[in-house]
Amino acid sequence: MSWQEEYDRKRTTAAEAVYGVRSGDRVYMHPGCATPEVLVQALLDRAGSLEDVEIIHLKTLGNADYSHPRYDGIFRTVGLFIGENVRDAVADGRADYMPIFLHEVEGLFETGACPLDHVFLQLSPPDKYGYMSLGVGVDCTLTAAKNARRVVAEVNPRMPRTHGQTFLHVSEVHAVVEVDHELPELHPAPANEIQVRIARNVASLIPDGATLQLGIGEVPDAVLASLTGHKDLGLHTEMFSDGVIPLIESGVMNGAAKSLHAGKLIAGFVLGTRKLFNFVDDNPLLEFHPNKYVCDPFVISRNRKMVAVNSALQVDITGQVCADSIGAKLYSGFGGQVDFIRGAAHSEGGKPIIALPSTAKKGTISRIAPMLDPGAGVVTSRADVHYVVTEHGVAFLHGKTLRQRAEALIGIADPKFREMLYDFAYDMHYLRPRLVPAG
Repeated sequence: MSWQEEYDRKRTTAAEAVYGVRSGDRVYMHPGCATPEVLVQALLDRAGSLEDVEIIHLKTLGNADYSHPRYDGIFRTVGLFIGENVRDAVADGRADYMPIFLHEVEGLFETGACPLDHVFLQLSPPDKYGYMSLGVGVDCTLTAAKNARRVVAEVNPRMPRTHGQTFLHVSEVHAVVEVDHELPELHPAPANEIQVRIARNVASLIPDGATLQLGIGEVPDAVLASLTGHKDLGLHTEMFSDGVIPLIESGVMNGAAKSLHAGKLIAGFVLGTRKLFNFVDDNPLLEFHPNKYVCDPFVISRNRKMVAVNSALQVDITGQVCADSIGAKLYSGFGGQVDFIRGAAHSEGGKPIIALPSTAKKGTISRIAPMLDPGAGVVTSRADVHYVVTEHGVAFLHGKTLRQRAEALIGIADPKFREMLYDFAYDMHYLRPRLVPAG
C-alpha cells in the first residue's frame, strides 16, 4: 500500500476519530499554538458517554473547556505547565499540576511511568514522501506520539512545515482529520517603561556571539529589541516568539558563532502570531527538536556564551526564586527555567539571568522580598542563581555570602522598600547595622 492510499484509508471525521476514547483513558494534547481545537471540541461533544478521562498537556492555547466545572468527573486536566485557560481549575481542585523539569517530561512517556492511550495533535499535510510536520511545536509531542497507543491528527494546510526532528509519517498516525482553520495565536502586549529598563540592563550583560534562551512576554521581547547593535547572536531555547524576527532579518541573529549547531537556531516550539508561523515555514535557518534534547542542561552547556534569561514572580534576599506560584496559589510551572539556568552556568562564558520588575501591584509590593510568601515554591534554588536583574540594576550572587547577597539584592530593590529589607536582614543577622544603601 502506498502512503497516499494509507492516508486516504485513515481519513475520518473528528467525531469518529475521538470515538476510540474510553472512560479512564489518558489523552495527551498537543500544546501551544498547535492545540488541536477541532479534536478538543469533538471530545467535549462525547462528554455524556465518558467519565474519568485524563487530559495531560503543557501550556495550551484556545479551547480548554474540559477544565470547566460542568465537566467535573468527566474530564480531569493534568497540567505539566499551567496556562491561564486551566489556572482556575487547578486552583479549585478540578485539575492537577505536575511539577517537573521540562527536559524530563518525555521520560515519563518513554519509561511507561505515564502511559498514554491517545495523542491528539495537529500536523502539516504530508510531503511527497508521506511525512507530516509538527510545525510550530515539537516540544514533548513527537515523543508522546511515538509512545502512545493511538495517535489522532488534525491535518491543517495552515500548519507550517518546519525543519529538524519535526516529522511523523502517515504510517505512524492512526486517524487523520482534515481541517482548515487558523492556529491559535499569542499576541504579547508592548513593553512598558519599567520592562524596557529591565531589558536594557539584561542586554548590557549579553556579549557579541552569545547564544540566547529567552522566554515569552514583554521583557524577553524588550531584550530582543535592545540587541540591534549586537553581532552574531545565536538561539538555543525551548521557545521563541515574534520578537526574534527583526534580529534574524537584520543579520544580528545568525548562529554564526555557535559552538553547537553552528549556523542553526534551535528551539522546541514557538508561541506567537501568523507572522511568526509564516516565518518559520520551510526556513532552513531554524531547527526544531524535542524538549528532552533542547532543554537538557548538558546539551545547553555545550553552547559557548550561553545566556539564559528567565523570569520570576518573587526573589527573597538570599536569592531563592519563586516562579510558579503566588504564595501557595499555583500560577505556571517549572518550564525550562532550571534546565537553562544550570546549562548556562556550565557553559564556557555563560550567564544565567533572572529578570523581574522590582515591584508588583502598581508598586505596592516588593518582588525582592525578605522571605518568599508562605506556600511559595522555590523553582530555582539560591545556589543556582547567578544574576538577578530589575529596572534598578544588576545583582551578581554566585559565590556570595548571605550578607553579600542581601546587600546586592537590596541595592536593586525599589528604593521605597530598601529600608524594610535592610531591617529584616539586620534582624536575621545577615547584615551589620549600617546606613540604608543609597537609592
